[in-house]
Amino acid sequence: MDPCSLTAVQIARAVKARELTAVAVWEAFEARIRRFNPTLNAFLHVNPQAAAEAAAIDARVAAGEDPGPLAGVPVAVKDNIVTCGMPTTCASRILEGWVSPYDATVVKNLRAAGAVIAGKTNLDEFAMGGSNENSAFGPVRNPWDPRAVPGGSSGGSAAAVAARLVPLALGSDTGGSVRQPASFCHLHGLKPTYGRVSRHGLVAFASSLDQIGPLTRTADDAALLHGVLAGHDPHDATSLRPDQLPSPPAPDGPLRVGVVREFLAEGLDPGVREVVEAALAKWKAAGATLVDVSLPSAGFGIAIYYLLATSEASSNLSRYDGVRYAFRAADARNLEDLYSRTRGQGFGAEVKRRILLGTYALSAGWYDAYYRKAQQVRTLIRREVAAAFETCDVLAGPTVPTPPFALGALIDDPLSMYLSDMYAVVANLAGVPALSVPAGFTRAEGMTADGVGAIPTLPVGLQVMARPGHEETLFAFARGQEALAPELGGRVAPDPEEVSR
Repeated sequence: MDPCSLTAVQIARAVKARELTAVAVWEAFEARIRRFNPTLNAFLHVNPQAAAEAAAIDARVAAGEDPGPLAGVPVAVKDNIVTCGMPTTCASRILEGWVSPYDATVVKNLRAAGAVIAGKTNLDEFAMGGSNENSAFGPVRNPWDPRAVPGGSSGGSAAAVAARLVPLALGSDTGGSVRQPASFCHLHGLKPTYGRVSRHGLVAFASSLDQIGPLTRTADDAALLHGVLAGHDPHDATSLRPDQLPSPPAPDGPLRVGVVREFLAEGLDPGVREVVEAALAKWKAAGATLVDVSLPSAGFGIAIYYLLATSEASSNLSRYDGVRYAFRAADARNLEDLYSRTRGQGFGAEVKRRILLGTYALSAGWYDAYYRKAQQVRTLIRREVAAAFETCDVLAGPTVPTPPFALGALIDDPLSMYLSDMYAVVANLAGVPALSVPAGFTRAEGMTADGVGAIPTLPVGLQVMARPGHEETLFAFARGQEALAPELGGRVAPDPEEVSR
């Protein structure tokens, strides 16, 4: 039995039944990490205590205890989620080598559920990017084609799961940073309801938008991991109590799928459109009702997102000043020079760009014109999304307007990079849960540096959104998608050495 070919559900069941040991599971995955991470650059740090954690789980099983729902399952953690005993760098020089004195709440939940923490994964610096090329420690490569990006900012987590370096990984999603990599890597990726999963220990980017979510190969694994992560946390002031969450009723009759008109408009790649429309046609043939839905303000989503997110980033990242912890520039002449040198040397170009945009939007004379107006339009988007759910159970459309693009293709074109999240940001602005599920594959030209050569087949994701608290509706949809397209579940990314041949 090869542990790397199993799902998380299967691994936990086998460890509890003593058909596999947690140590054997970890050794199998660690071997793949050592073998393929030099090519993919998915992991920034491998947990040196993972073998000991696995052995402790085996000891509990031998003693007749139940270690929890993730017994012996290796889980990778995005490196903007703090962990004891391992660095948390946010893929930035300004935090290089910094080790947190405490575990994030989600990491505590993983340990309590019997998981083995595999290590910390690469990301766009401070989760700011859509390609995982903004990392201070080098870009991540897509396991389906190493010439392509894996998506961002949770590209390391997505690549690790797609390449079967781990069965499960945590990402964070501020404007699509779990769902876009899920789409690009043929995975399930969830952004939960805002407040459903604790943000305590997640290094803040944009606090009103950030959420932690799972990246997995199957719907059941996504539901399993989300169940471990979700719950009220008194350490997080935005965490929802059980009485604040609805008890979703099961859909009455055929599923009503709202197809968002604006998500199938101009700007959508023809190959992505073909895959998404084919997936929706299967749902219709299976008895679902497709409902035409309009979100008129969705077209302003990117503009609103980049005003609000950068404004919050400007505030949140002001703590990195070289005074209290982490990197401090040398030879500063005075306090102002210390701030300037530390941030100038420690932050990368994209982080600096977003801090400047946010500082400008919050500046005197422009606050009302930009930040306040953006909040007003955000309210319109929330109302339109809520109104759409009066006629349907889920809202559907493509996750990303394009297939995975080549490394370097958009690195000097930030506007085009930002537009990759044009469909994803709506869920963050509205605070609703959204899930990207594998929809199929399309062909993307120009993967070689000169635009000549192979035309690879690359993944496409279908995004579905549900009412706040209705994550189970999304998991039911994902299971339905697996049943309608079983051939997709059997496809796994080739080993990098096979692609290179």
